[in-house]
Amino acid sequence: MMNLTPAWKPEDQMIKQTRLYKWMHSLGFSTYEAFYEASIERTDWFWREAEKAVGIKWKVPYEAALGQNSFMWPKWYKGGQLNITETAVDKWAENEETQHQSAVIWRNERGEERRWTYLDLQDKVNRLAAGFLKNGLQKGDVAVIYMPMLPETVAVMLAFAKVGVIFSPVFSGYGSEPLAVRIRASGASIVVTGSSVTRRGKTINMRECAEAAIHKTDTIKTVIVHTSSHIEYEGDIRLNDLLKEDPMSETTYLTNDDPLMILYTSGTTGTPKGAVHTHAGFPVKAAFDAGLCMDVGAGDRLFWLTDMGWMMGPFLVFGGLINGAAIVLYDGAPDYPDEQHLWSFIHKKKVTHFGLSPTFVRSAMQQNLTSIQLPHIKAIISTGEPWNEAPWQWLFDKIGQKHIPILNYSGGTEVSGGIVGSTLLRPIKPVLFNAAILGMAADVYNEAGQSVTNEVGELVVKKPWVGMTCGFWKDTGRYEDTYFRRFDGVWTHGDWVMQTEDGTFHITGRSDDVINTAGKRVGPAEIESILVGHPAVHEAAVIGVKDEVKGEALVCFIVTSSQSFEDEGLIGELKTHVGSHAGKALTPKEIHLIQALPKTRNGKIVRRLLKGAYEHKPSPDLSSLDNPKVYTSICEYLKRNQNSV
Repeated sequence: MMNLTPAWKPEDQMIKQTRLYKWMHSLGFSTYEAFYEASIERTDWFWREAEKAVGIKWKVPYEAALGQNSFMWPKWYKGGQLNITETAVDKWAENEETQHQSAVIWRNERGEERRWTYLDLQDKVNRLAAGFLKNGLQKGDVAVIYMPMLPETVAVMLAFAKVGVIFSPVFSGYGSEPLAVRIRASGASIVVTGSSVTRRGKTINMRECAEAAIHKTDTIKTVIVHTSSHIEYEGDIRLNDLLKEDPMSETTYLTNDDPLMILYTSGTTGTPKGAVHTHAGFPVKAAFDAGLCMDVGAGDRLFWLTDMGWMMGPFLVFGGLINGAAIVLYDGAPDYPDEQHLWSFIHKKKVTHFGLSPTFVRSAMQQNLTSIQLPHIKAIISTGEPWNEAPWQWLFDKIGQKHIPILNYSGGTEVSGGIVGSTLLRPIKPVLFNAAILGMAADVYNEAGQSVTNEVGELVVKKPWVGMTCGFWKDTGRYEDTYFRRFDGVWTHGDWVMQTEDGTFHITGRSDDVINTAGKRVGPAEIESILVGHPAVHEAAVIGVKDEVKGEALVCFIVTSSQSFEDEGLIGELKTHVGSHAGKALTPKEIHLIQALPKTRNGKIVRRLLKGAYEHKPSPDLSSLDNPKVYTSICEYLKRNQNSV
């Protein structure tokens, strides 16, 4: 059974020091519950107050926060004009009290470090913007950013925003084919890339990969390279040369109808979806969630273990900088050259807010970590996948020393942030989300489209919010089909969730991962949590496969905590363990003991690859995986041991 006793309770003095408490009371509200209800009932009023709370600068004031109340196609901040770089950079760089504060702090796995102040960042952005215009780039052009986690990557994104170029950051670990897919989908005419990237001490030639992708497309006209080597291609524009241009003083002002960036999903089904985000959409939502929900403020240091191609990369940039915090970047493997490396970095750089995934924590549990001291951490934020209770408790006890709150946070690329999360104004229970996020009219529907509590159903949002994607790039029909066809008039997010009467949420997995076995619907995370609760199990992933009797049967892939267990004995024991906790009908059909699970670089377990390997489907593109060899070894293992398919 899940522990429903709060593990962390806020003290009154701490509550009163949060930005959320002060803002809420300034607007006349004394409880989170009352404020939340107002935030979803008075949509225009709330998002007007929200942008004020994070200090958005407008060149031309808007007429109304919600100018067109169409859920699928709302119009936000009608009539307003702005450029988000003035809020994210210039506001702090032109203030004598903040201009010398850290804006970007960076380190790579080789131990190289750099620090830029807000004044430094402004200078880099303005020089790049001038160089972009000098080389013929203009408002409305589309640029793919294929770069490591570097300070220059941040400057490039902001410089594109300054001149109105639409940018699309993609995962720095992609091979040429997924990179080419995104170039073709976006119609990009510009690629910005690095010459190389180092992972676990090995140098990977990014420029070569970009060249291979460009040859598979026909739209690229300009290639800009941040070079750290002597390898160059004819016609390349060197980023370092652009940084020598005289700084640009003028700014391109845009309306909220103008796209800021295109964020492509990982494409777990079909071709990747390009979520379109605008200048007062994604940045406002990211800044609001970071500042008012996570309590990130001026002078704080926000770090997320991510890549700029994942949603939390741009979230880090806009959520941190708009709130006047320093954004902390790490480029490399978190456990290289040793397991203490990342933790030491977080400590030395005085990180105050640390974003991670449950998978990262499960890996850390198996490492030989000595004493972890994080005296500056105010909150640990978790996103990316559902928790199991044991890893959550380990993180809270060992890393958080039983006093640092763990803020669960879940939304997505198309949301610009979170739908449900954890507020610092309420107690926090292990694994769970203690609130819907302000402004997000979240609910849980059953199959008949009825609102339910204490019952697992589909997570939906019943009103529009700032930050929701303005459709998919060049594919509006797919956007409408993806989110608005399941239930009429509401956004169906695709998560399987249970909500209790007190507003607590428990996400059990993606609804398209739901397994229907013997008439019972079960999310993979439910069975995985039971398995991880066994002392022999380090990690688990569960899939559903066709079964003549049950419709679908459970097949489990297990990474053990120790190699001292006998395979056959352990498999039988684990089947009994699941059956005794979940019911005999949910006893797994098969359990496979493997060395590792296939994961993306940001820590998500890719269950579709396990299912594909089980069903002997052709090998897909694996360039988004942290270690593609894991998938290959699983395929080989199944061919040797599988008799059921």
